[in-house]
Amino acid sequence: MPLRPESADHATADRTFQVDLRGLVDLLSHHLYSSPRVYLRELLQNAVDALTARHTLEQGAPADAFGIRLYADGSVVRVEDDGVGLTEADVHTFLATIGRSSKRAEQIADQRADFIGQFGIGLLSCFLVADEIHVVSRSARTPDAPAVEWRGRGDGSYTVRTLPASARPRPGTTVTLTPRADAGEWTRPAQVHALARHFGSLLRHPVTFDDGTAGPGGRGAPVNPEPAPWARTHPTPGARSRALAAYGEDVFGFTPLDTIELDLPAVGLKGIACVLPEAVPAGRRHGHRVHVKGMLLSEQAEEILPDWAFFVRCVIDAESLRPTASRESLYEDDTLAAVRDALAERLRAWIARAAASDPELLGRFLQVHHLAVKSLAVHDDEIMRMLLPWLPFETTDGHATLDEFARTHRTVLVTSSVEEFRQVAAIASAAGLGVVNGGYTYDRALVHRLPEVRPEVTVADLDPATLTAHLDPVDRETELAAAAYLAQARDALAVFDCDVALRTFQPASAPALLLDSREARHERTRSQLAREQQGGVWGDILGALRQEAPRAQLILNQLNPLVRTAVTIDEPELARTSAEALYGQAAMLSRRPLRPAESSLINRSFLDLLAHALRKDS
Repeated sequence: MPLRPESADHATADRTFQVDLRGLVDLLSHHLYSSPRVYLRELLQNAVDALTARHTLEQGAPADAFGIRLYADGSVVRVEDDGVGLTEADVHTFLATIGRSSKRAEQIADQRADFIGQFGIGLLSCFLVADEIHVVSRSARTPDAPAVEWRGRGDGSYTVRTLPASARPRPGTTVTLTPRADAGEWTRPAQVHALARHFGSLLRHPVTFDDGTAGPGGRGAPVNPEPAPWARTHPTPGARSRALAAYGEDVFGFTPLDTIELDLPAVGLKGIACVLPEAVPAGRRHGHRVHVKGMLLSEQAEEILPDWAFFVRCVIDAESLRPTASRESLYEDDTLAAVRDALAERLRAWIARAAASDPELLGRFLQVHHLAVKSLAVHDDEIMRMLLPWLPFETTDGHATLDEFARTHRTVLVTSSVEEFRQVAAIASAAGLGVVNGGYTYDRALVHRLPEVRPEVTVADLDPATLTAHLDPVDRETELAAAAYLAQARDALAVFDCDVALRTFQPASAPALLLDSREARHERTRSQLAREQQGGVWGDILGALRQEAPRAQLILNQLNPLVRTAVTIDEPELARTSAEALYGQAAMLSRRPLRPAESSLINRSFLDLLAHALRKDS
């Protein structure tokens, strides 16, 4: 049935949302703010913004003419400022309307960037620790303005009344909280003082704290007695470096390997990056301390630096970065992206300076953070060309830089996996081959770029044929004498697609070498699946992908006494068992994961050899 149009008597009318303040406070405490402790940060922030507006109003006033005073004695928490203050109309407009901010007022709209807060909900955070907020304010904009009292309660009600000017002789605002019993953790005098220092240690306005022991007229203890170390003057560059390092150690709890000054005038950013003295896992992102206009925003801001910069932790103070509504992280916008890129460039510049003028520092840095630099060098040609020769790699000459390695090896071979390097390292070293382990993250790609900075060096992937070509063949007589054994061995190991050959190589203590790349194993597995799925859809797909699967090679060492004895065995079963045992031992030395069939072979061959030895003894 169609709906009838409403008559004029039932015309719709605009209505106002009804806000459940208790529900809103619960939302703030559980979803917007990380902890009730932020109430003090919000009060400090409002006080700082009020002082900023006061300085805008009275531009000739000295920077320290106005300040903030905190008081906590266990029964109340009070925050008093000498800021611009509020009129009665301001109180009705801004304190009693959720989401309305005095920072949006037309008279200071042009200076919004000067203020920390932008959202007009900070005062509500006080309900996290108290059931009532008591505000007394006097405006500096209106001469002879009266004082105004506002009392807001957690049930959503409030009262406003005008007080005589004597109730507050000077312009500014005082916020008083009577903590609830369950809020003692955040409102004890020592905790309030600690929170004030935590959030406000870099504020530009003087902040003091009084726990009631200073007595009438007492000034209280300074919360931010000194400006940030990068904002102070120092007698020498060395003294400045030591002061920055001491500050980093105080903030982060470790002695920095070095400190990097950060200065981006375009966004009013200053600070330091502390180079970690110990290696960290690749990709682990540390949180950084970010202050906005002196107020601590976050201790865990990961987004300020790119992922590869996990070797530093930063403390910064910025003017133009935007906080989110909770003011506990940064708003991702073009400004933040530009800042991230600029800070990354500062870190690159520090690495370049160390490479050019402080090789000792560079060496200590690379010893600890070579993985971070490798990750950067893969994507940064400038860093790659500058530092690649100095980066350490695992090689057949031990751990060495590519510069050191290239002095003795004009042809550098690189493996594609760690297990492949483990297989060939000892034999390749004895044969005089220069092999680099390319199995670790970034290493293979970087080694292949070595000719870009060392044109006289050739880099190639190591393959079994290259290594086999450097193993000495046995004489024809020895080859013929071992032919029967080699045939038995090939038959025994055919199930693993493994060929068997006899060569001589060093060290003589190695009885056998198994050459079998990961790619070859994958290709053989694919070929086997194709055979098993022959005729089906998957069989057709795998068959189309199938290539000629390279076989593994078990190279027996004629110089090894055990092998010289084995090749003379004329008993077929014992010959097969010994070949299986040699294969199993070579597979284990390669340190690659064993397939179930290989594990079974190792167990069986051991038991068969043990049984043979016991029969022989009996």
